[in-house]
Parts: sequence; C-alpha cells; structure tokens
Amino acid sequence: MTDRSLTASQEDYLEAIHHVIEDNRVARSKDLVARLGVNSSSVTQALRTLSQLGLINYERYGVVTLTDTGEEQARDVIRRHEALRDFFVRILLVDADTAETAACRMEHAMPRTIVDRLVKFIEYTDRCPGGSADWVEGFGFFCHNPSENACEACSDHDLPDVDKP
Repeated sequence: MTDRSLTASQEDYLEAIHHVIEDNRVARSKDLVARLGVNSSSVTQALRTLSQLGLINYERYGVVTLTDTGEEQARDVIRRHEALRDFFVRILLVDADTAETAACRMEHAMPRTIVDRLVKFIEYTDRCPGGSADWVEGFGFFCHNPSENACEACSDHDLPDVDKP
C-alpha cells in the first residue's frame, strides 16, 4: 500500500495518532476526538478502517498504536506537512498561523518530488555563506553577496541529489 491510496482524512488520523502517542505515550479514541475536533463515532469508524488497512492496532476501548507501516505513513505525512510549513514561513515569510493552515490543506496532495525539492531548497538557503541569501518583496530570492568567492559554497552545493524531471 502506498501513501497515495489513503484519503486526506485517513492521513490526518495517522498524523494525529502519531502526535498523540508522542505527547502521551499512548493514544485513545477520546484523545483523537479532542485533537481532531470530531465526534467519537467518526473516530471509531476511522480507527476501524485504519485497522483493516493494517496501519494501526486497535481494539474498542483500548489503546491505539501504529503498525510499522502506519508509522512510516504517518512520518511521511508529517514530513510533507513540516516541509510545506517551513517553506512558507522561512522562504516565503508567511506568518506561522497561515502557513500551518495552508500546510494542513496541501500536505495530502503534494507529490514527494516537490516536497523533496522544497526541503533541498530550504537547505540550500540555509547554507548560503554569511547568511547573505534573502527574500525581497517583489523581487524573489537572491544573494546579497554575488561575488564569485562568496557564492563558491553555494555553487558547490547546487541541489544535485534532487531528481531532475
């Protein structure tokens, strides 16, 4: 099963289960009701489905745990979410609340290739010597020190390990 065979709602549940376990060491239905703001019957139905898909271990009134595959899927959703949020905040200078909301909506549709490129771009800007790379309103991303010596480190780390189209 690939992560693209899951619905956005199922991915949200996996992400929520992962975070609840991270915060509380265990997850229960009531924790998911509180975290997701949904009713208990919706949680029960989602947990049954995720259990049937082999992504969680679940027994009614018991704790919920992620299977290895479920953990892998949850981490992938979280990675996409964090990459989008970080790109919006750190590169586009969007406020954190707006970035968080947008990342939540977009994480389900974002292809892995694009997420990988966003992560590499953020890493690239982080490596800019002397912090001279910046985003300028109305202009875009550029380097304040475009001399050959200052940008040698940047050109040495030109995004080579991202798949080319």
